[in-house]
Amino acid sequence: MRASGEAAPLPGGLRRERVGVARCSAASPLRVCPSVPSRPVPMAGGCCKPRRAALGFGLAGLACVAFGALVVVLTPALLRQQVAKSLMLEPGSIVFNLWKDIPVPFYFHVYLFEVPNWRAVLRGGKPELRQRGPYVYREYRSKTNITFHENGTVSYLETRQFLFRPDLSNGDEKDYVVVPNLLVLGAAVLMAEQSFAMKVMVSSALAAFGQTAFINRTVGDILWGYKDPFLDFVNNVKPGMLPFKDKFGLLVQLNNSNSGMFTVNTGSRDISKAHTMDNWNGMKKLPFWNSDQCNMINGTGGQMWPPFMNQSTPVEFYSPDACRSVKLEYMHHDT
Repeated sequence: MRASGEAAPLPGGLRRERVGVARCSAASPLRVCPSVPSRPVPMAGGCCKPRRAALGFGLAGLACVAFGALVVVLTPALLRQQVAKSLMLEPGSIVFNLWKDIPVPFYFHVYLFEVPNWRAVLRGGKPELRQRGPYVYREYRSKTNITFHENGTVSYLETRQFLFRPDLSNGDEKDYVVVPNLLVLGAAVLMAEQSFAMKVMVSSALAAFGQTAFINRTVGDILWGYKDPFLDFVNNVKPGMLPFKDKFGLLVQLNNSNSGMFTVNTGSRDISKAHTMDNWNGMKKLPFWNSDQCNMINGTGGQMWPPFMNQSTPVEFYSPDACRSVKLEYMHHDT
């Protein structure tokens, strides 16, 4: 007889042992449970750790590549957007202040050609010309009467002032030069369309006031004007025939005056049209020329241009001094 609980013998002398599972007594104040023999357990991530690291680095590399591609694609567009925004004409902006009072100096160079053999010319000889100058003037420009409109344009008057720079000039404003008497020549041309009585009256006035074909005047008088009794006579007899009132001079109406009312695009609706002309003195085209192309008002006011221009883009501006638009095209770069 075998005691109860004893393992029965197995064939071949093997012996079966029963592995009991201990139960802990719930009534015992100190619960002690027999430990189960431990078996070798593989470490967490043991052989998979290098693979996971490689996968992580790969994903990080892909993320960097994707971010770089995104930057390459979006950066030019963002830069163009910022440049376009910064070049819009808006009150209080940096560009607006630079546009209103341009800090870049303008220099106006004047050359005169005198006729030293004027006596021989009066006898029918060929005139000889001698260049004088340049007489250099620093030009100051400031904008006034600035008005913004709802259609994305702004209007303004630009006042111009000229200051003589003797340090940059080859000569002085007090230099005397002999030049053709443009007042007499201009009156003679205008008389061609007047009546015979008016022609006789003007011819008599020329002789009475001692007007000749040449005058000997200072550079300052020729440019900025001088009083002449013949001018007063013509203005009294035929008001408006000559475009001069108190003084006659080549640039008498240019100094301390404005160049007319400019209306340009602000770029708020289309940045490619920023600073381009909309109209001048309310006119979309000029009435001065016989050609439609010459009467076109193109380009800008000659100080600022739209962004994103390149060498193949013509530079166009409207010049009130020339009474027409001017186009400049790039030819080559001098080093």
